[in-house]
Amino acid sequence: MDNYYELKIKINPEASEIVSNICFENFECEGVILAEETYKDLELVSTTEGILKAFLKSDKNIKSVLQKNRNLLLKRGFSNKDLGCWDFEIIKIENQDWSKKWKENWDVTHVSDKISVVPSWIKYESKPEETVISLDPGSAFGTGTHPTTQLCMRAIEKYLKINDEMADIGTGSGILAICAIKFGAISAYGCDNDETVIHTAQNNSENNAVSNKCHFEYNTAGRIKNKFDFITANILHNVLADIMVDLKVLMKDNATLVLSGILNEKKDIVLDSIAKHGLELIEQTQQENWVALTVRKK
Repeated sequence: MDNYYELKIKINPEASEIVSNICFENFECEGVILAEETYKDLELVSTTEGILKAFLKSDKNIKSVLQKNRNLLLKRGFSNKDLGCWDFEIIKIENQDWSKKWKENWDVTHVSDKISVVPSWIKYESKPEETVISLDPGSAFGTGTHPTTQLCMRAIEKYLKINDEMADIGTGSGILAICAIKFGAISAYGCDNDETVIHTAQNNSENNAVSNKCHFEYNTAGRIKNKFDFITANILHNVLADIMVDLKVLMKDNATLVLSGILNEKKDIVLDSIAKHGLELIEQTQQENWVALTVRKK
């Protein structure tokens, strides 16, 4: 078994999605752990919340990559408080099966009474009328554990209609497209500007027996030609604001659009863009400090 490197980064827990993506996109990263918790007699006695742990094949260029990406985020409107300090340490771990080590901390995630996300390596007996999504995140974001993903899945459960044509912009693991099919969408299109995640999304759709209704490709919102009944976009707030015009073009009349990946303190940026483009806000939901906005094209 090969050596691996354990990278620990001090972050604001609310920035975990952002830092996870940076690790996957810039390093040879096999997985991340957002927090490890210890319980005694059913009570939480310790947690590593605020420390993101990533498992890497190499320890090259870590400082420069983190510094470059942090500076880019600061220029895009994030504050030092939003991100955390990003101090880090790197530890070489010898002779362990590092490619499997990170999986030990994943468990079943119950998103709602009707939705559960189950890691592909866990055996799980579902309840009657429970929608189960089997997932292997691979190098893609979207494990079902993050509030931004869960907010989107609950919106799918609530607003998606049978036989809707669905699109997921920034699809990552493909979890939202798969969820939509399981709730009755006739088709789901997923795109991402990270070409490396498309294979993961395709595999996940196959593992959930919905690949015949899903199509994933390397693409961006502004280049899509079709229109859809239901769209999800779980991306950063500033990107949502910038591409709102493209998202509106993708919507059929009376289509529903779910916008997530929005910190509560940044939601006004997205709300202003929604109003600017004449979309109607129909619901705002929140989990922890993350917000999802569901809108409709009039």
